[in-house]
Amino acid sequence: MASLWKHPESRYWIACFRDQTGKQRRISTKETDRKKALRIAEEYEKAVRTKRTMRQTLAVLARLHEETAGESIPQKSLRAYATEWLAAKTPEIGDRTYDFYSGGLAQFLDYLGQKADASITDIAKVDLLAYRNHLSARLSSVTVNNHLVMVRMLFKSARRDGVCLDNPAEFIAPVRVSEKSEQKRPFTLAELQAILAVANPEWRSLILFGLYTGQRLGDLVSLSWNNIDLERGEVRLVTSKTSRTMIIPMAAPLRSHIESLPAGDNPQAPLHPRAFAVLSQTGNVSTLSIAFGDLLVQAGLRANPSSGNHRNRGVGHSGRRRINALSFHSLRRTATTLLHEAGVPSTVAQALIGHDSEEVHSDYITIGREALRAAVNQFPHL
Repeated sequence: MASLWKHPESRYWIACFRDQTGKQRRISTKETDRKKALRIAEEYEKAVRTKRTMRQTLAVLARLHEETAGESIPQKSLRAYATEWLAAKTPEIGDRTYDFYSGGLAQFLDYLGQKADASITDIAKVDLLAYRNHLSARLSSVTVNNHLVMVRMLFKSARRDGVCLDNPAEFIAPVRVSEKSEQKRPFTLAELQAILAVANPEWRSLILFGLYTGQRLGDLVSLSWNNIDLERGEVRLVTSKTSRTMIIPMAAPLRSHIESLPAGDNPQAPLHPRAFAVLSQTGNVSTLSIAFGDLLVQAGLRANPSSGNHRNRGVGHSGRRRINALSFHSLRRTATTLLHEAGVPSTVAQALIGHDSEEVHSDYITIGREALRAAVNQFPHL
């Protein structure tokens, strides 16, 4: 039976009810009057238990609101809500993430056409499946799945705000990764030793920073001596992707390496001058990523030089391309995996690496062979 609950700091009553599967649901009624809120809660419960359509449910709720408040409820279009959602997200995300969300929403709304300007409640699971399949016909599976994550976030927020009763994107499955693409993975210790053996001193330094801090190539190339606090034993930086302030304690091997680097009198001087010059000249990290790919070839860890460079093949940034299992970003996966295998709590590892969510963090964890061997050794003898 439907009931009500109200947070001590909120004016509005929350409708509490169970759906046809028995799962507990909570949705704001946007009502301060308890009697009116209870009627709305009962209608929510009827809707989920009788599989009433969203349009039917909203019609009933609109009639209830009109009877009690004397005014009609305006319907919000998907385009209007998406605009509000992006505006609310802007202070929380970095420039690159904003560009992806902005471009992704534009593609989504353009695909839906006139339906984007109708009520958001008219968008059904079948529409989102069709959009997913539309994207998968021309984009890489990784890019398609990134778009799906954004769409899920949008509708999850809409449901939380009471704009939708259900989230039509909740159970849209991701696209299967193409067999032609290798699964991204961390480096093994033997592979790291092979790369270090062929790397010049600056690349060796960047690799050590990548392994012991878990940070992205662009952020590491941008480091200056101002970012290094030897007294406290910390590396301090603001990430370019998420604008997140990171204060990372130095691992002992990294500290020894930093102390071996030639330091001048200028605290603004970059730690990796050649790589910094390339980044400053090009404005993006792609050239350096390609150079690291060539380093992997020298180490015998990649078959073709720059095979991940889709621009050389005339493929767009998001287009279908071969995804290499190993790249500089694999050091971020390596750091995450090593922390977990060492028994570091997930929340601590997530904070150290700088992942924004547990879902993203878990995607970076790979169980290594030694960890699996240690696990099977726990089986008893019979």
